[in-house]
Amino acid sequence: MRQASPMVAQQRMMMTLDAVGGVWRYAMDLAVGLRREAIHTCFVGLGPPPTGQQRDEALSIGDLDWLDEPLDWMVAGEGALTTVPSTIAALATQRRVDLLHLNLPSQAARLDLAMPVVAVSHSCVVTWFAAVRASAVPVDWRWQQALNARGFKRADAVVAPSSSHAAMLEAAYGPVENLTVIYNASAVPLIAGRKEEFAFAAGRWWDEGKNGAVLNAAAAQMACPLLTVGADRGPNGQGVTMTHTRNYGALPHADAMALMRRAAIVVSPSLYEPFGLAPLEAARCGAALVLADIPTYRELWDGAAVFAEPHRPAAFSKAVNRLLLDVGLRGRLVRTAQERAQRLTVDVQASSMARLYSNLLERKRASSAAE
Repeated sequence: MRQASPMVAQQRMMMTLDAVGGVWRYAMDLAVGLRREAIHTCFVGLGPPPTGQQRDEALSIGDLDWLDEPLDWMVAGEGALTTVPSTIAALATQRRVDLLHLNLPSQAARLDLAMPVVAVSHSCVVTWFAAVRASAVPVDWRWQQALNARGFKRADAVVAPSSSHAAMLEAAYGPVENLTVIYNASAVPLIAGRKEEFAFAAGRWWDEGKNGAVLNAAAAQMACPLLTVGADRGPNGQGVTMTHTRNYGALPHADAMALMRRAAIVVSPSLYEPFGLAPLEAARCGAALVLADIPTYRELWDGAAVFAEPHRPAAFSKAVNRLLLDVGLRGRLVRTAQERAQRLTVDVQASSMARLYSNLLERKRASSAAE
């Protein structure tokens, strides 16, 4: 699949992405912001192919190529990824880009390319096990730890979406050179319309880190309906049954946002979130937040949400019920969260990322001139 956008820009950047996780939304929104920074994005996808709607969205923003290459978290061993670096490098050369933005650090390992490379850690199996199971990564997955470590070392810059995740990375891998924090953002309009008396939650519920089982148990004790969006069955047979929620399954982003905009309260019970897009989207939609008490959410939303101990269903139901009764508290939290959300805009994110790109390109030019 190869179609080109007619857009002409001063700089060209190639960004890897996938069509099955939150990286898609991150990539689309960031690329729109970068366009305003005179940076054109050439998307290159790996893993399962995009839907027609996703393909059309990407092509409305930049260029799109889809490689017959897997994602690291969908394979059993490093051998399945052998050709990923060379394939990405060949396409970057063909597309004549100035810089490479990788949304999986493992993709930087063994990458032979002269241009600057940015690796963004949206999540990883090592920090997932530390947060979700309080354990080291199992032996069968240690190859991912080694591959990510090589990717961090190879990249000219490593980006984490929160200081909490940056700390987790260094706890798992040791010091990461050139590590910087650039917060994620959302393009969801900042509104606060009429609300309905229901709670809402969105996530890949088959992922143990999203804590769907606890949320489902909490829903049974909530004084209002809990509507959930997201798949409850994963690609490798993982799953959770959401018996006490009204689960709509996987929905297009626009449809999920339509539900979220109606909700009085949005709940995120996650055990593991390097950033957590749903609370930011909820804040922009004018919903009151009930969040798991984890470091990332404290970093971003302390003082703007009610926090619940993530292993206790009763803590979530109690928090939701409290907000249903205390309209004054709900209003104060909504206003505080919306003020916080105004700092996490796509333009702020894109400006920070553009400065990082520019610094790397300038460093590369200076190095080439000195040789």
